[in-house]
Amino acid sequence: QVQLVESGGGLVQAGGSLRLSCAASGSIFSINTMGWYRQAPGKQRELVATITNRRSTKYADSVKGRFTISRDNVKNMVYLQMNSLKPEDTAVYYCNTEGKTSTLADFTSWGQGTQVTVSS
Repeated sequence: QVQLVESGGGLVQAGGSLRLSCAASGSIFSINTMGWYRQAPGKQRELVATITNRRSTKYADSVKGRFTISRDNVKNMVYLQMNSLKPEDTAVYYCNTEGKTSTLADFTSWGQGTQVTVSS
């Protein structure tokens, strides 16, 4: 079983910055893709950014140029640096990872979510 623990959310004014962190632990053999998703009230969960184990990245158009995803393969951690935050970035942010467990079974895990609130 693989667990994800997120941290770094909070309240920030528009134009400010936050850095989210997510640590994966458990019976991990390898991690392929790590990513961040978000869900605003009354909306569906949407992709924010993903990064593969070869550090290939993908971003939602709405965050390109403002957010940066990175990862530490030794620590099994993924980060999301969020700059120039806007009120529309307000949401619960979820960490997601995909990979193989120590028994080589495929897994997909989600974190519990961390609230990001951007005030205008």
